[in-house]
Amino acid sequence: MAKRTASAVWEGTLKEGNGRVKLGSGAFEGNNSFVSRFEDGAGTNPEELIGAAHAGCFSMALAAGLTKAGHNPKRISTNANVSLEKVGEAFKITTIELTTEGEVPGIDEKTFLDAAESAKKNCPVSQALAGVDIKLNATFVKSASA
Repeated sequence: MAKRTASAVWEGTLKEGNGRVKLGSGAFEGNNSFVSRFEDGAGTNPEELIGAAHAGCFSMALAAGLTKAGHNPKRISTNANVSLEKVGEAFKITTIELTTEGEVPGIDEKTFLDAAESAKKNCPVSQALAGVDIKLNATFVKSASA
């Protein structure tokens, strides 16, 4: 299977320094700093990038599971809220809350919610983040063509 790469450079001290992250594909490159991570400053941060990766992976896993079961999704939309909190003397990602909405013709809500739970457990990013409490809020959107 494929290997994916990313790189990061940090210059200076934690509080006064700054950094730059770059995806190996070239699809994204952005600045990061203490302020963009721990306050409300411009730029990205590792938690935001983890959230994007998790939302993307989960949406794809949900679409794959539904398709494999014979239910072709029209649309899956997922947001990830990643909580970075101080635990003792260090910071830790404590929770990732996935909020997903799916429009899948021809199924009922229970089928959708079961597929969403399965995707939460089985997407590769969820598995990589197994030490984090991952919560799921799933909403089934009844398709107009159902």
